[in-house]
Amino acid sequence: MDKIFLNDLKIDTIIGIYDWERHTQQTLTFDLEMDWDIRKAAETDDISNTLDYGAIAQKIVNFVKASDYQLIETLAEDLTQMLLTEFSIPKLKLTLSKPVALHGQNTARIVIERSK
Repeated sequence: MDKIFLNDLKIDTIIGIYDWERHTQQTLTFDLEMDWDIRKAAETDDISNTLDYGAIAQKIVNFVKASDYQLIETLAEDLTQMLLTEFSIPKLKLTLSKPVALHGQNTARIVIERSK
């Protein structure tokens, strides 16, 4: 299976369990690896035969900005299910990163893989 990647998509949103997180936007970073057979798109040179990563990016931005999650795990799961359904992606690997202040400046990151 071929892969289409969308990397380093940064979105400011409210997320977290602590009071200060519920009042301060944080920048989340999304990386996606999507299975897709690109042969028909390569044959026709027509965007309707491939994944429109611009449309996917806009859908992610809209979804995340409208969300009110506390955990990045829940956001990642719901976002992945929505993308699999709306874009008929056979398999999706999503990496979601969030800045954290544990000891200096750190990043929390989760990676999930889901299939239809």
